[in-house]
Amino acid sequence: MTERDLDAVTTLEALVQAFPWSRGNFADSLGAGYEAWVLRHEEEPVAFAVLMYAPDVAHLLSIAVHPQWQGQGLGRILMDWCILLAGQRELPVLLEVRRSNERARAFYARCGFRQIGVRKGYYPAGEGMREDAHVLQLDYAESDNGE
Repeated sequence: MTERDLDAVTTLEALVQAFPWSRGNFADSLGAGYEAWVLRHEEEPVAFAVLMYAPDVAHLLSIAVHPQWQGQGLGRILMDWCILLAGQRELPVLLEVRRSNERARAFYARCGFRQIGVRKGYYPAGEGMREDAHVLQLDYAESDNGE
């Protein structure tokens, strides 16, 4: 992902998230040096992932696939790439997902993630409400990279 992708990525994010990241959030991530990757079709971003390294974990901050491209394996390609990058540093991958996002939770389970906690009221849910996040982790030793 580069600065020239920010408008398209922001638009894509707004298609798949009820409370999307802003263009500034993506720009800040690039500026901070986070791993940020885009999959393209005819030069247009159709999927992306943003990964931040902490001393003891690789935190998957955001991953999204354009609705027209979902179910074709692009999310898995990006996830495998993030797992590979984390594995090169021998780090587990951590992420949060809305409790109500059953499709994403099923995807993460297929990728080998397990729930390790809950963050109460983590996500905005509209009308002043909040929604819990499930905290999921894929340990380095449990990934294909840890063997």
